[in-house]
Amino acid sequence: MIKTLSINLKTQGNAQVIDITRQAAEAVRDSTLRSGIVTIFCPSATSGLTTIEYENGVISDLQRLFDEIIAPNREYLHNLRWGDGNGHSHVRAALLGPSLTVPFVDGQLTLGTWQQIVFVDFDNRARQRSLVVQVMGE
Repeated sequence: MIKTLSINLKTQGNAQVIDITRQAAEAVRDSTLRSGIVTIFCPSATSGLTTIEYENGVISDLQRLFDEIIAPNREYLHNLRWGDGNGHSHVRAALLGPSLTVPFVDGQLTLGTWQQIVFVDFDNRARQRSLVVQVMGE
């Protein structure tokens, strides 16, 4: 069986990291499925998903890493074409990826003790985001 839900977020952009573990767990619970997988997908070219320990130090380290390897102040051809200044956001999102899949057993996500699901909005302005959540299982 497959159930499709959504997670709606208001974001600030600029590599904001948002813990969505609770919303993902609620989607699994609300699906009434006991075992399977949950896939979260962001239909956006300037955001991504991953797992980290949601702790201020790790969040800052992740944001610093993106600033170091994909600096916002470089010249991006995307910016020259569109003039929107978010060329770095697109490249960062492509590196991180738009989706994440987590198994669940007995209605519980199988995340590690220090592992949370996070959404990262790389765009250069605030946004309304709607993530697609598909819960598949039995």
